[in-house]
Amino acid sequence: MISAKDYAAYDGLGLARLVKRGEVSADELFDAAMAAHAVVNPKINAVLQTLPKAAKAATKAGLPEGPFTGVPLLIKELILHAKGVRCDMGSRLAQGYVARSDTELMARFRRAGFVLAGTTQTPELGYNPTTECVLFGPVHNPWDLTRSAGGSSGGSGAAVAAGIVPIAHASDGGGSIRIPAACNGLVGLKPSRDRIPSGPDYGDLLCGWAVEFAVTRSVRDAAALLDAVAGPDVGAPHLITPPTRPYTKELKAAPGKLKIAWTTTIPSGQRLDPECKKAVERTVTTLEGLGHTLVEAAPKYDWEHFLAATHVVWTTFTAQFVEALCSGMNRRADRETLEAVTLACCREGQAFSAVDLLNALAHGNRLSRVVGEFFAGFDALVTPTTARIAAPLGELNQARRGMSARGWAEQVFSYIPFTPLFNTTGNPAISLPLYSTAENLPVGTQIVGRMGDEATLLRLASQLEIALPWAGRRPAVHVAN
Repeated sequence: MISAKDYAAYDGLGLARLVKRGEVSADELFDAAMAAHAVVNPKINAVLQTLPKAAKAATKAGLPEGPFTGVPLLIKELILHAKGVRCDMGSRLAQGYVARSDTELMARFRRAGFVLAGTTQTPELGYNPTTECVLFGPVHNPWDLTRSAGGSSGGSGAAVAAGIVPIAHASDGGGSIRIPAACNGLVGLKPSRDRIPSGPDYGDLLCGWAVEFAVTRSVRDAAALLDAVAGPDVGAPHLITPPTRPYTKELKAAPGKLKIAWTTTIPSGQRLDPECKKAVERTVTTLEGLGHTLVEAAPKYDWEHFLAATHVVWTTFTAQFVEALCSGMNRRADRETLEAVTLACCREGQAFSAVDLLNALAHGNRLSRVVGEFFAGFDALVTPTTARIAAPLGELNQARRGMSARGWAEQVFSYIPFTPLFNTTGNPAISLPLYSTAENLPVGTQIVGRMGDEATLLRLASQLEIALPWAGRRPAVHVAN
């Protein structure tokens, strides 16, 4: 047997090693996860459903031999689907949807040896950097229950931080892996565009701007998971150059002396939270001490043009998403099925033309060239993950009547001005919990790599994990407490 407290002290690879050695069974790990869930989920409201019958059936049938054999996993209720599992997508419009098959990424999670333990909350259709949907209520940050756990993978972030599972599925269309990682003190890796399969339902998820992966407690779990699930699926519309060696081997290699850019300047000109600035400055000082060359610099682009293009892509995708759900669920899009802001975004997206969308994507192409040229002179870029520490619950209200779609975009992206650029360009980026405030709230630091170069990013992240360790930090609401 393993207690929930002891269980929560391990990362995913650590738990898998216990199973491999025969020190604990997969069923015992699942039971520990359920015990942890019973203790903390009533306080944080992160997990929507648990799947004990399916989990026990999977372990009885025999789990595949993989890097995470026997480790409990939670999945976000949004893009990824698991056969026979409800996926409400945070919306009354989608409520009751049950997938008939696994998506490719879900199938790869299973082949990696994970035991599907349950599902986590998302805001309505994923368009919010906090997780507070009308259907299920807010997810509470385990470090401070009055604050947001981030979004749109806030349920996954809070569940991992509180000790329910060591790894949870997440997706990122504007920062939705990195934001909850920052808010909850976790590792949040957004892989490069096309590194992770989004099939069979999508080829270019959110016009290619979104990618699925996970939030983890350790860099090594992120590397091992990337090894396990990366690569195109059958019929993928695009291919990306595969790594030269497994990502787990990169962690054992010194990153060398890198030339790293850094910035604390928000492109829109707004003021940065001093705590977020301190987090970057501490990281810069640490990196210099490790022998790297740090230069204050960042890609130059027009924020208003970027916001306008992003607004077109997000609202047109929302309109398409809503249309598909209306058809599939035989429901109408109105105030009874959608939150006020989602409905406004849907209607605005319907009003944009195909030319408007193509112009927005053309703007994204130009930005990719600007960022690519910037990274020709640097190995990495360090920025804050968010512009402020975790927002108070209720501030980013997707159900607010009278909020225009454009007004929503301005509010959302003023909170997260550093993350969405790299969804547009496709660069890999990772949020690391390298700093905490005097009130013990985690603050994320984002590190961005060249397109396709997760290897350098992971070597650097591993080096920082050793220099500024976070493994021993625990939120107020945690199984160990």
